[in-house]
Amino acid sequence: MIVKQVQSEELLTVSEVKEILNDIMEERTERGEELGYELRKAINHADMFAKINAEKSRELVNKLLELEKMKPEIAIHIADIVPQSRDELRALYAKERFTLTEEELDAILNLVLESME
Repeated sequence: MIVKQVQSEELLTVSEVKEILNDIMEERTERGEELGYELRKAINHADMFAKINAEKSRELVNKLLELEKMKPEIAIHIADIVPQSRDELRALYAKERFTLTEEELDAILNLVLESME
């Protein structure tokens, strides 16, 4: 399949992608269609790496975006990876031109922990 032009673009977490792929899988199995290799691999990948459900991951992203030094891409990565330590968070901010204070790191970790409950 050749893509000529991108119609729209939206950042999604792995959990949201998992939900979308599961809907596609259900539709195709109801129609009796076989799932293609790429679709099966994508579903397997999403099942393997989605750590929280789609609603909680989107909620976490929205809460993270309210913070001062947060970009949408980093918020999505945090919701996908669900870091448990300051070092894991620092790794996500490694390419940025600024560093986070201990208080900012703790605030992010608290939001992540709240979403895990």
